[in-house]
Amino acid sequence: MDDKLTLWIAVTSAAVALQALILFFMYLAVRSLSKRLESVVDETQSRVLPLLENGKAIQQDVKTFLETARPKIDLILENAVHVTTRARTDVERVSATINDVVDRTRLQVIRVDEMVTHTLDRVEETSEKVQESVKAPVRRVSGLAQAISVGVSTYFRSQRRGRNGGPDEMFI
Repeated sequence: MDDKLTLWIAVTSAAVALQALILFFMYLAVRSLSKRLESVVDETQSRVLPLLENGKAIQQDVKTFLETARPKIDLILENAVHVTTRARTDVERVSATINDVVDRTRLQVIRVDEMVTHTLDRVEETSEKVQESVKAPVRRVSGLAQAISVGVSTYFRSQRRGRNGGPDEMFI
């Protein structure tokens, strides 16, 4: 059993020595990595810090500009509110006026239409009355003229027959 224990102690010692060796190499790798990381951090700081300083200066400039421009911006916004309110009021007033004009125009158009229709009806009635009042005497005169024409025609025919003594005299 002594051999086994000795063997076991030897294997354990070798494992511990191997672990110590691995830890030593890990220490060397971490130290090397730490040095590289420090150089990267230094380089980053040397590049970023001026940018941050510039950013702070720009931020201060913007802050100063905003503090200076704020009253002007407030005035512009106040004027914009006033202009839009005024424009809305004017548009509403113009819209109401236009609606009133349209309504009045519509009523006047209806009134004119009724007047024109009434006038055309009267003209038509008057035209019919004039036609009737002109046609009736013209018909009478035409009938009288035809009667005179027939009478004269008959008179002259009878005068000719009387001279001729034709056979028509016997015919009644």
